[in-house]
Amino acid sequence: MAAQTTSSRPRRRRRRPPTVTIHDVAARAGVSVATVSRVLNRNAPVRQETLQHVQDVARRLRYVPNTAARALSIRRSHTIGVVLPDVHGEFFSEVIRGIDVAARKSGFHILVSGSHSDADEMLAVLETMRGRVDGLLVMAPDVAIGTLGEQIPSELPLVLLNASSDEHDAIGVDNYGGAFAMTRHLIGEGHSRIAFVKGPEPNADARERLRGYRQAMKQIGVRDRSLECSGDFTEDSGCAAAKTLIAMNPRPTAIFAANDSMAIGALSELSDAGLDCPGDVAVAGFDDIRVGRYITPSLTTVHVDVDELGRRAFELVHQSIEQSIEQAIEHPSENERRREMVPTSLVIRHSTLSSTRIRPRGRKGGAS
Repeated sequence: MAAQTTSSRPRRRRRRPPTVTIHDVAARAGVSVATVSRVLNRNAPVRQETLQHVQDVARRLRYVPNTAARALSIRRSHTIGVVLPDVHGEFFSEVIRGIDVAARKSGFHILVSGSHSDADEMLAVLETMRGRVDGLLVMAPDVAIGTLGEQIPSELPLVLLNASSDEHDAIGVDNYGGAFAMTRHLIGEGHSRIAFVKGPEPNADARERLRGYRQAMKQIGVRDRSLECSGDFTEDSGCAAAKTLIAMNPRPTAIFAANDSMAIGALSELSDAGLDCPGDVAVAGFDDIRVGRYITPSLTTVHVDVDELGRRAFELVHQSIEQSIEQAIEHPSENERRREMVPTSLVIRHSTLSSTRIRPRGRKGGAS
């Protein structure tokens, strides 16, 4: 009888099923990672139907929450740090309000400070916030983020407002498109000698608004740099610029200021000089601050949805916070940076119209 032989082939090992992550649950449920985290951690309100749906999907996928990630979640402060160039003025107060409303809905509070557009001040503020906040929202149009380098806390999710960096998520306003559209509006009203009051040179928003103005003027063959006047986003600088511009011969027939504060200053100077607006000189601004609709003449401007800017900025940093808890353990190599843009629209009021006809708001900014 022949001897029994044993197969020399190695026994196959059973493959372990791949670990189900929070990202798999979010994808299958059709919701964000942040929503899944809120459902599983019960740390913020979620609609009942969404809660039930996510729980069902998690059960079907046999998702087991990562205990280390949960430990990180428990240690959170549920506070977002907000760093702005200034905390004075209507624009910044509206940004703060937009962030705060969105934060409260998700069970977060905000800690606000101003950097005064100074890199050293910003670093001091960021260092003070370290350990007190779960994430940072930084508006720094006057500061080159790249120059701060490793001094920015790397362990904190950070989103930039109206600034950009390859290292961080960012959201901004379509400054170029808004300025282009406003200049085209003034051209459409019959103006060709359109002056522009610039913002501070280091400011990224100011540079984009100047670029939009120049592009629109270039399209009608005008490249006259003498029509551009320096400003610093204050009423006084708008007043000083208007005084210089109306002394020109021939003087401009329209003044487009890079923000509403400077436009209001220009209107004051025109009134003091005995000039009619818009009859002698039309005036337009940028930002659509509330006071612009109540002055006489009411101010034509580029509308920026500041509430939307604040809301979307918070959503970005909130998503980053939720994702960082899981990604630090499950996907440490994932590092895709998000870029978002808030559109602008024109608000046409009496300060640029040759008649009393007021057009409805809603024309989107943007170069064609």
